[in-house]
Amino acid sequence: MSRTASVHRVTSESDVQVSLDLDGTGVSRISTGVGFYDHMLTALSRHSLIDLDVTTSGDTWVDGHHGVEDTAIAIGRGLREALGDKAGIRRFGDALVPLDEALAQAVVDVAGRPYAVCSGEPESQVTARIGGDGVLYPGSMTYHVMEALALNAGVCLHLRLLAGREPHHIVEAQFKALARALRAAVEPDPRVEGVPSTKGLL
Repeated sequence: MSRTASVHRVTSESDVQVSLDLDGTGVSRISTGVGFYDHMLTALSRHSLIDLDVTTSGDTWVDGHHGVEDTAIAIGRGLREALGDKAGIRRFGDALVPLDEALAQAVVDVAGRPYAVCSGEPESQVTARIGGDGVLYPGSMTYHVMEALALNAGVCLHLRLLAGREPHHIVEAQFKALARALRAAVEPDPRVEGVPSTKGLL
């Protein structure tokens, strides 16, 4: 059974097209108009092994907020669709990922019970602006992205920053931790028959 999805989401603020394949090899084509966010979504794809194709056009003359958030919503909806009935998957994933001084942990349950708890960022992360030329990525957006993705994917996510000082390293460790946790959770488990729940439904 193919575990793929395509989502097209259009609002007055953005136009987002997402295609993904849970059984991919981590190949991605990302264009959101926010360079650092492209970098993070590329890492999300590469380390989760989820093939990800994202094209976003938005009101970047305002700032990157709308396009960044709406892209996360569309990716979340794509994950929910691609997971289908979730038969035969591992369901839970846990990853602890370092990047130099930064250390992030992500724990997920793809049970269809959306919840997001994000903690541990230093206060300075809220005012950080990350990127080179073009539209910058606000450090305050990472929690927003994680919540939007988790709630729309039907995923329970706990994301903790255990250490970190440099804003780029903090965000990258967080995205990579999410990627590795998702990789574990959506992976088929040959020992699981049917849906991995005592309820018989996820």
